[in-house]
Amino acid sequence: MRERFKYAGKTVKIKNGVGNGLQVGDMSGMDFIIEDWCENVIGCSWINANGNPAALEYAMRHSLYGDNNSVPMFSNDVVYGKTGSLGHLFHINELVFPD
Repeated sequence: MRERFKYAGKTVKIKNGVGNGLQVGDMSGMDFIIEDWCENVIGCSWINANGNPAALEYAMRHSLYGDNNSVPMFSNDVVYGKTGSLGHLFHINELVFPD
């Protein structure tokens, strides 16, 4: 477990170039409500979250679009949150945080 993410509970914007979510299409510019670090929410790193739909979606998006926002391949700086009612994972480089 990590210390609670400092933007947990906050709404941020998703950067351009993150690619398509499995059910929502292009997520660029959407609002994203951060719950916490991925490992705090699902109990493990996204890398070890076998069968977790949000982790699977993140892995697919990352392989196609990760270079767009300089997302490191095996980084655990990944947060869980929601766009509408759907849960997603984003690397912190894919989000726009308030000043």
